[in-house]
Amino acid sequence: MWAFLSKRLRMWLILAVAAPVVGWLLGKVGDLIEKRRGPNAVSRTLHQGRGWLQRRTKGPLSAKPDSERPAR
Repeated sequence: MWAFLSKRLRMWLILAVAAPVVGWLLGKVGDLIEKRRGPNAVSRTLHQGRGWLQRRTKGPLSAKPDSERPAR
């Protein structure tokens, strides 16, 4: 079935569905690791991966104005 979908539709499905789900899973796994062993490099990396995916998959409609964005 995947082969019958156009290239654009496949990319949209990956970005709209798969990327947020993967980001959510990374966060959950990071939380479980932190709960068992405390903060460590693996849990921080998983949380960074979740944040990276969340920043890229929110879309233009949820973009905040510069005044509301936290300083980096």
